[in-house]
Amino acid sequence: MDQNNCTSLHGFVLLGFSDHPKLEMVLSGVVTIFYFITWVGNTAIILASLLDPHLHTPMYFFLRNLSFLDLCFTTSIVPQMLVNLWGPDKTISFQGCVTQLYVYMWLGSTECLLLGVMSYDRFTAICKPLHYFVIMNPHLCLRMVITVWSISLANSVVLCTLTLNLPRCGNKLVDHFLCELPAMVKIACIDTTRVEMSVFALGVVFVLTPLSLILISYGYIAEAVLRIKSNAGRQKAINTCGSHLTVVSILYGTIIYMYLQPGNSASQDQGKFLTLFYTIITPSLNPLVYTLRNKDMKNALRKLVRLDHESTKLKRSRVS
Repeated sequence: MDQNNCTSLHGFVLLGFSDHPKLEMVLSGVVTIFYFITWVGNTAIILASLLDPHLHTPMYFFLRNLSFLDLCFTTSIVPQMLVNLWGPDKTISFQGCVTQLYVYMWLGSTECLLLGVMSYDRFTAICKPLHYFVIMNPHLCLRMVITVWSISLANSVVLCTLTLNLPRCGNKLVDHFLCELPAMVKIACIDTTRVEMSVFALGVVFVLTPLSLILISYGYIAEAVLRIKSNAGRQKAINTCGSHLTVVSILYGTIIYMYLQPGNSASQDQGKFLTLFYTIITPSLNPLVYTLRNKDMKNALRKLVRLDHESTKLKRSRVS
């Protein structure tokens, strides 16, 4: 670690929305509500897809991974954010900031690649239905998920290490509500063009490459759906693919606007709100998007609720 960074070892100050005290109070309530929705919704999806044998398919295997990812993603951000919003102390320890930076970048990269893998799964299911379970066998699904997590971890290690090694000359004021990579780059006291170019280049790899594959996959899917003669089959394909496309549009649209604009033209406050959207709001919307248009998941959730209700009644009868 550079000697110029010694003062930062005592921690950083996350300015967040400190210049808007009333907004902080509102945001603390909004963030708490959406964090609760995220936990309930994603936990329900994980449990329902594990307990219902009908959902032991590649699609729901990837969906469980996405739900688990969203739980980890929000948990790496929200607790520290709420502490900062609720009180006057806006500091975060050096170790806490470093951990948040690496985990945030790792999980964010993983989600981008995982959505690409999920589009390939939908492509195989609709365009090659007779060979679907042969192609998307459990061994391949597991290897794909492990590869996605591993590549994303390597990306996080490279970019975050480059960022943390930039001299900061004692500057510890981070104009954000979390230790996010662009905000950390901005407090460096040297020219950061090389690091920014590295971020942009890897951003293209981790955002535009999977997005291109998703668009190509859905081009073939649209062609296959138009050939389906059964209205029920066509509707089911549209519902499952529509859910995935909605999530892709929300996440990728926000990330591209945030990170892949020349000169990072979004204002600082605008950037904070966009980050808030895709880190807090999007993970809470995913369970709704995937369940509202999916009959199989709805049925599994009803079974889960009935199971919980029956176990509660059994406990009460034992007590009485």
